[in-house]
Amino acid sequence: MLERIREGSQGVVAKIVLGLVMLSFALAGIGSYLGQPADQSVAVVNGKKISQVTFSRAYENERSRLERQMGEYFTQISSDPTYMARVRENVIERLVQQELQTQLAHELGLRVSDKALKDEIRGLPYFQVAGQFNNDRYIQVIRQMNFQPDAFRDYLRTEMTRSQLVAAVAGTDFALTGEVASATQLEAQLRDIEYLLISADKVKAGIEVSESEISDYYTLNQAQFMSQEQVSVEYVELTSDTIKLEKEISEQDIAAAYEENKAQYIEPEKRRVAHILIDNSEDDTAAKIKAEAVLAKLNAGEGFELLAKTESDDIVSGEVGGDLDWIDRDMMDPAFEDAAFALTAKGDISEVVKSEFGYHIIKLTDLLAEQVKTIEQVKDELKANLEKDAKSELFYGMQTELAELAFEVADSLEDAAGATNQEVKTTALFNRYNAPVSVNNPAVVKAAFSAELIEDGVNSEVIELGDEHVIVVRIKEHKPAATKPISDVSEQIKTRLVSEKAAELTKEKSDALYAKVQTGISLNDIAKEEEIELKQVAGLKRDDRTVSTQIVQNIFKLAHPKSDAVTDLVSLNNGDVAIVALTKVTTAEPVPVEAQVKQSFATQQINKNYLVFVNALKADAEVVSAKVAVSEQN
Repeated sequence: MLERIREGSQGVVAKIVLGLVMLSFALAGIGSYLGQPADQSVAVVNGKKISQVTFSRAYENERSRLERQMGEYFTQISSDPTYMARVRENVIERLVQQELQTQLAHELGLRVSDKALKDEIRGLPYFQVAGQFNNDRYIQVIRQMNFQPDAFRDYLRTEMTRSQLVAAVAGTDFALTGEVASATQLEAQLRDIEYLLISADKVKAGIEVSESEISDYYTLNQAQFMSQEQVSVEYVELTSDTIKLEKEISEQDIAAAYEENKAQYIEPEKRRVAHILIDNSEDDTAAKIKAEAVLAKLNAGEGFELLAKTESDDIVSGEVGGDLDWIDRDMMDPAFEDAAFALTAKGDISEVVKSEFGYHIIKLTDLLAEQVKTIEQVKDELKANLEKDAKSELFYGMQTELAELAFEVADSLEDAAGATNQEVKTTALFNRYNAPVSVNNPAVVKAAFSAELIEDGVNSEVIELGDEHVIVVRIKEHKPAATKPISDVSEQIKTRLVSEKAAELTKEKSDALYAKVQTGISLNDIAKEEEIELKQVAGLKRDDRTVSTQIVQNIFKLAHPKSDAVTDLVSLNNGDVAIVALTKVTTAEPVPVEAQVKQSFATQQINKNYLVFVNALKADAEVVSAKVAVSEQN
């Protein structure tokens, strides 16, 4: 079994699993790297906690995915607590599944070799330039994901180990060529049919509906004719972007801001370093001895780059002489960082340094002195920031004034609008589900249909629509939900009653005609007798769009005809009824099975297997989800 699993790690499924993991991080970012300490757990799986940090990372990835997929619509639905609670539950469920898989992989003793890990990293397109692995690109991407090289290596090893297991289990079943060929032949099967269409429209002309029938239907079904509650609102909207400053930002303002914030325009010293890492996860003493031996070789004159390639356990940087690219303060493990910044000249080599990842020997390969940006370089940025700050200050003052006047003068928005230099705008009537764009926000709609605003005629509180963007609304007009008068819906009722009667008459007629078919009378004879067109279709396909979908679906469920045609009665959604006859079935000629078709069948089976696998793991596990609310990060 273990051999089967190891083979699975090289298969298509494993590549898909790992590719999806990498894609989510490459597009969304991680937010906080795995070395952070765990805090409050969101779930416990067989005694192993899933930390809040892990959840937050996965949750932000999921939010980013939904934002890309849904666009602006996600901004609207993300304000719904019920929806976002469901998103959080789904994220926790996925983390539980992953933890169960990881635990099983450890129980089976699965492990990814250094060579396999290196090959995977070098083969991932996110780390390539012009189709070739590029170490600078690799360092850039993992830093964007807030990983140190060692932490990323450990993370990826875990994911690859888990994907081995998933690939092996999900991919156990496969589609045999004969099985796929049979299914393909069945899919390509052709059927010859003929049918009569008993049209409901043809009998409608002779149907009469009385006023009393309309009245009775209206009385018994008034709930169908309720108009939705509607309101139109007046509103005052305030955003910092639209605020005009009373005076321009001066050169003196910019100069003062530069001096006050000069520290943030200092580009700190940077260092480019290389390292040799000796992993201490299995034997700390042996690792330290090995590191000291490597240092002795360096002191004896052996080349750092060569020893990095042959001795370093950081298999990626080792390929390029241990290079870790440029580093700043607060980027690396503290012990590593202190040692790196203690080196003063290019080519200097540190003593053996212990970090959470093992023992390092660090070489300073280049350095950039501290640099300060001039005021001219940051002038535009300073001006924009000063304008934004000034507008923000005005905004919050105006927001306070808006709130106070909307409350104090509760029967009008004119005073609040005048004090904030805004205009009172008005919407047309809308219901709870079709609010105009300007007020299409769950909090605004909730306020607009609240009893307080409708019954008391007061202004709403200030409602936040976004960052430095607020609104106050009041009801201009209110139309309660009510039963529409019969005069407004009588034609609608009449049309409905005519359709119902037509459907009944059509069903009665089709039943009578079908009874004749069952006695042996042909569809052709019935067509002549009733002056109905006999429709004939040769070579009908399953995906045919010229014949009613309901007829096609019914035809392909019928048994193969022997001596006589196989007949049936099909009721259509529009009230029509079809009398159908299957006269011939043509089996498709066998064709070579294309790899793409075979893969499609196999993928369907893989999906089924994966669900069974996950459910089996959960059934045997002890899983406790924390009943705590996880606050929104944005």
